[in-house]
Amino acid sequence: MAKIWAGRTAGEMNAAADAFDSSINTDKRMFSQDITGSVAHARMLAHCGIITAEECEKIVSGLESILADIENGSLVIDPSAEDIHSFVECELTLRIGEAGKKLHTARSRNDQVALDLRLYLRDECGPLKECLVELVRTLAQKAHDSADLVMPGYTHLQRAQPVSYAHYLLAYAQMFLRDLSRLQDALRRMDKCPLGACALAGTGFAIDRHYTARLLGFSAPTANSLDSVADRDHCVELAAAFSLIAMHLSRFCEEIVLWAGAEFAFVTVGEGFTTGSSIMPQKKNPDIDELIRGKTGRVYGDLTALLTLLKGLPLAYNKDMQEDKDAIFDALDTVKLCLGVFIPMLKGLEPQPQNMLAAAQKGFINATDLADHLAKKGVPFRTAYKLCGEIVSYCVKTGRVLETLPLEEYKRFSDVFDEDLYADIDLKNCLAKRESYGGPGPQSVKRQLAELEKELEAYI
Repeated sequence: MAKIWAGRTAGEMNAAADAFDSSINTDKRMFSQDITGSVAHARMLAHCGIITAEECEKIVSGLESILADIENGSLVIDPSAEDIHSFVECELTLRIGEAGKKLHTARSRNDQVALDLRLYLRDECGPLKECLVELVRTLAQKAHDSADLVMPGYTHLQRAQPVSYAHYLLAYAQMFLRDLSRLQDALRRMDKCPLGACALAGTGFAIDRHYTARLLGFSAPTANSLDSVADRDHCVELAAAFSLIAMHLSRFCEEIVLWAGAEFAFVTVGEGFTTGSSIMPQKKNPDIDELIRGKTGRVYGDLTALLTLLKGLPLAYNKDMQEDKDAIFDALDTVKLCLGVFIPMLKGLEPQPQNMLAAAQKGFINATDLADHLAKKGVPFRTAYKLCGEIVSYCVKTGRVLETLPLEEYKRFSDVFDEDLYADIDLKNCLAKRESYGGPGPQSVKRQLAELEKELEAYI
């Protein structure tokens, strides 16, 4: 395919250099956005009297026919084309003749690709937000169904205090809710149209960039022509948001890997999301969780690649920026892939309440409640804390738990103890008492669920 920039040179490149320079295999996925931007540009040119209404209609009709043919498979994007912009423009000129050559008036590939990328990311973030909403809703539903399931909460991976399975799930719901908020913020900041900035210095044609921005659904045009073509902040910001989504998924997957093992046995992963061993017939491996955990590093790599790519670039456009799309597309694709398999796996994840409760009992996670019981009876908390530590040590040595230690043995440590201590250290009662705002008590969990549903409405 002939180069659209032939003139100053013959447009003939060394074959290896030509292949190295080409971006068609990456940017061809933006064909729809490239055509959408070109239609808006043609309408603006006609609106400003730069091309005739008849020429505009020829261009628009030709572009729409190209879009339809690519979508139905009758037109295959030429892999020898330099980029998607060149392919569409050359195909348009083949179809409608001289009018097609006028489309690029008052436009450069620099502002064209900046626009295409914004349009593509805006389009793709819509389904991604829908996935996150579904994920948060799934967590909320599972939390609603398990508000009374007691399990140990951990610090330092040591059993610490009683929480509910629902409370644990809602902790992750809050993480993914923040991810939704970050995506929304990033989309708001990239809601400016770069088309019309041209190569770097605008144009001498009397164009109307505000008109173009309105046609494309942007709030306004970008304010500075140099920044318009050099800016890739939105790619970095979205890659950072994707990295946080991946990190939250990875943390959750790490918990599931631990919980699904025999040492915890808190959950059962559905068989459709596990694999077996080639040699050990008893194995049921949580490969999906492990792969998501592994792919998180890949998303981080894409973010680092973008930051490294941009850190030394002078204004305005440089060919280095062709690499931006490989990184941001890979980060986007990877996160969508992970969400696409994680959500159905989560829906089939089954808690094992008896194992959770047994772990909670053996972990002495009601020791703080025992100390609080003494403090309510007037024993200074630090004194109560030391006494309870001694009682826990005694239970460990004798193979008991706090709930089953007889009252007469409690009284060896302090005469303050009486029968009412058992109600205060019952794990379900311990959980029920924790009704402070954001706490794991059943009523607090209900409030969290109600607030979560209300917050989700902003993203629907």
